[in-house]
Amino acid sequence: MIAAARLAAPARGNRRCEPPLIFVHGVGSTAAIWDHQLDAFGRERLCAAVELRGNGTQKPDPDPSSITRAGYAQDVLAVADALELEGFALVGCSLGGAVAFELWQRAPQRIRSLLFLGAFARYPDGERYVEQICAQARELGNMRAFGEIRAAKLGLPPARLRETIEQYACKIVDCFVAATHATWTGDYLDLLPAIDVPTLVAYGEHDAVAPRALAQQIASGIPAAQLAMVPDAGHVANADAPEAFNALLQSFLDRY
Repeated sequence: MIAAARLAAPARGNRRCEPPLIFVHGVGSTAAIWDHQLDAFGRERLCAAVELRGNGTQKPDPDPSSITRAGYAQDVLAVADALELEGFALVGCSLGGAVAFELWQRAPQRIRSLLFLGAFARYPDGERYVEQICAQARELGNMRAFGEIRAAKLGLPPARLRETIEQYACKIVDCFVAATHATWTGDYLDLLPAIDVPTLVAYGEHDAVAPRALAQQIASGIPAAQLAMVPDAGHVANADAPEAFNALLQSFLDRY
């Protein structure tokens, strides 16, 4: 593991495709949520799935006050710097989309292309949504119990249900609360017109958390951005329907 990331690369370091790919997970996930993508795309190019601070995989857990969108952007840049990447294509799911916006504000010269998945430039009534989630997590006081309730609402197949619960369970409540605030309270609507790299905005067909309307808002604000649906998928479409998502990502990469 380098700078808190799961890595995949071609044998003998022979990168046949550029640019490298950096994947950023959502608030309820860990970097393992990208394993299907690391397996598929790591055969021909360097890939890194970042482990964001406070997601439970790196112990000891950090001070929750360090868990901010700016801090998450630093996590991604730390991975890129450790791998000596001058530029990379960034793929962000949900919270990963907010991190992508933060990176564009801080280091746009490093970003070659963007793929947003289940993302939003401003979440409707985000503060109230955060209060509801955090109140439930604090009331339960146990992230496994919280994950069981949260996952049960997503209509996941058994394997995905177990995976989702386990990824919640490795977190602690205080870090999750800080991460929840970071996820849902950003406002990047004014930033959208400045994004001038190839951009694809994707959403899961059955995503009730960040539905098509929020993806459309991003795509409409970024010049020449494309909008695409991942069939038979929910909020974490890369894990719900990995073959369909991988085909979409491959097609996007092949165009640039």
